[in-house]
Amino acid sequence: MLALIGPNGAGKTCLLNCISGFYRPQTGNIFLNGQSITSLPAHQIAQLGIARTFQNIALYTALSSVDNLMAARHMHFRHKIGGLIYFGPARREEIRHRKVVENVIDFLDMESIRKTVVGSLPYGHRKKVELGRALAMEPEVLLLDEPMAGMNLEEKEDMARYILDTCQRLGIATILVEHDMRVVMDISDRVVVLDFGEKIAEGSPEEIKTDERVMKAYLGKPG
Repeated sequence: MLALIGPNGAGKTCLLNCISGFYRPQTGNIFLNGQSITSLPAHQIAQLGIARTFQNIALYTALSSVDNLMAARHMHFRHKIGGLIYFGPARREEIRHRKVVENVIDFLDMESIRKTVVGSLPYGHRKKVELGRALAMEPEVLLLDEPMAGMNLEEKEDMARYILDTCQRLGIATILVEHDMRVVMDISDRVVVLDFGEKIAEGSPEEIKTDERVMKAYLGKPG
């Protein structure tokens, strides 16, 4: 679990956008498993195993929770799925995709909202659906952009548990952008601090807590 923190405008979301292919960096390279992904389009980067959530929820609000999760399986389709009647490989493939989705629903305790139209769900549940959609892609790397923004304390505790389980039980490497420093310090293995687009510190949560450059960036202390 790598946390990426910094003041507003430091470049945190911009970095996630570069990793996921939404932005193109002007210089430098981004590598995944030794392969440069810097110039690849976003859908190819997703196929290689990078999934993300967004600062502003980006769900299909007219679809149910389970349908939103199924949409994440689209890039894995090898046969045309849908229509009135289909058999053989397409049918077997849909069963495999739905099994992945059902596992995610169980993992995130979403059974009670599985058939609910997302547009009618409370904010905290929408955040959970968005995390579920990212997990349904079966990523190697998960990018979480402020997954707890706008949540109350109870919702934040639940989301923190799900994120921890994602790392520890599912073994998915996670980059977390989050402003709640209590959460960051509690669940992160390593923290990188950005300020005006530059990395000013990196280390364990304990090391970051006492770093003078970090305190200056956050609190405006004189250097």
